[in-house]
Amino acid sequence: MTGHGGRVVTAAAATLLCLTVLTACTGTAPETAPSVAESAAGPTIAAPTATATPASETPEPTCENIIPQATADDFKSLGWVSQQEPFRIGATALDDGIQCKWGDSKIASDRVQIFGWAPIDEATAEFARDELVDSGWKVEVDGDLTYVTENPEWLGGRGVDGYGLTYLFGDGWVKLADTRQSLILVDSPRPPA
Repeated sequence: MTGHGGRVVTAAAATLLCLTVLTACTGTAPETAPSVAESAAGPTIAAPTATATPASETPEPTCENIIPQATADDFKSLGWVSQQEPFRIGATALDDGIQCKWGDSKIASDRVQIFGWAPIDEATAEFARDELVDSGWKVEVDGDLTYVTENPEWLGGRGVDGYGLTYLFGDGWVKLADTRQSLILVDSPRPPA
């Protein structure tokens, strides 16, 4: 695996991601499962309600416990491995978090999936968001959630719906994924089974 500079997802990986999201949604606990509402236009999937787990009760994050187990299993079935890195937002390091790159270890490529999660206090979150915005990142607020994403001009055709690398700030936590759409796969670390 190489850096995330080109982060292009192949059609097969995109298909896998879609299938994984659908598979993951069927096995989630009722309190975190996305709701599906039928309408004249067909079913729509609402974003999951994110809840902060008190730091004392949150397991240590790993590359496998911040994404659905089915997703991690699918990646491994493709021969992909995870590479763990410190969670960073610009110059801000979050020591209790994790950032993971999933990709094929046998092929040097920038075709990777990136996921991250970290606990964060409001003062650090505000500083990190401001630092990203000062660097040209874009902010969108949706209720209590704040999305901070790469400037669309930097993407060069990459990213889903014009969203590349995206941070999602919530109450006491921050998530990271290589596209805004992939944030749905990231959650607080789940306890061991």
